[in-house]
Amino acid sequence: ATPLDYVDRDIVRPIAGPHQKEGGLVALFGSLAPQGAILKRSAADPTLFEREGRAVVFASLEDLAARIDAEDLDVTADDFLVLQNAGPRSGAAMPEAGYLPIPAKLARAGVKDMVRISDARMSGTAYGTIVLHVTPEAAICGPLALVRSGDRIRLSVRERRIDLLVDDREIAQRRAAWRPPVEAPWNAATHASTWTMCSRLTKGVILISCGSEEVSGTARKKSGKPPTGRLRTGGNRPVPSPPSR
Repeated sequence: ATPLDYVDRDIVRPIAGPHQKEGGLVALFGSLAPQGAILKRSAADPTLFEREGRAVVFASLEDLAARIDAEDLDVTADDFLVLQNAGPRSGAAMPEAGYLPIPAKLARAGVKDMVRISDARMSGTAYGTIVLHVTPEAAICGPLALVRSGDRIRLSVRERRIDLLVDDREIAQRRAAWRPPVEAPWNAATHASTWTMCSRLTKGVILISCGSEEVSGTARKKSGKPPTGRLRTGGNRPVPSPPSR
């Protein structure tokens, strides 16, 4: 093949001279995410990579919408915003909601970024120091569900860790008292289908066969019989049929 006469190396970098020495994504593990979480480090603020902060918790997307811009929200730029119940088995069904907004009063003060944590996902074009896909998710009582406002969380990109700094005894008490979140009426149908038919985040967040052991076991525990539902196949992964109108 004839070599190109000109290559703009500001755009197409050689292997020996990449834009960055490390990849754009970082997998984090720790007591807050025993099965992992993802940080898009290439879109994050490096000054926030080694931090310990106070959690400011939102229990759902509805809670986030109701309080994030409230003038009396107890939050500072050094806090960690935490969103629960936005994963695949929640009523929200894992929307692109991980790009939590900066609280209005902080944005007005010039804050551009802060640590944000959730079991949701976000657009590939979004940016910020945002920890996504926290697993196990809150809807199945993963550690994320047990975080309370005021808890301390430690993030270390260098060590690839994210930890909830709460002692084991307190965590055990919170787990024993935990109850599944009550879904808003408009989420009830979505929650029923995602809970009984959606695989866990570590399994790829796919709708799986009604006859599978994982789905059937979950559904039988809740209803005493296998789930029903309409599926159509896309490649090797079943996807939901469009709703009837």
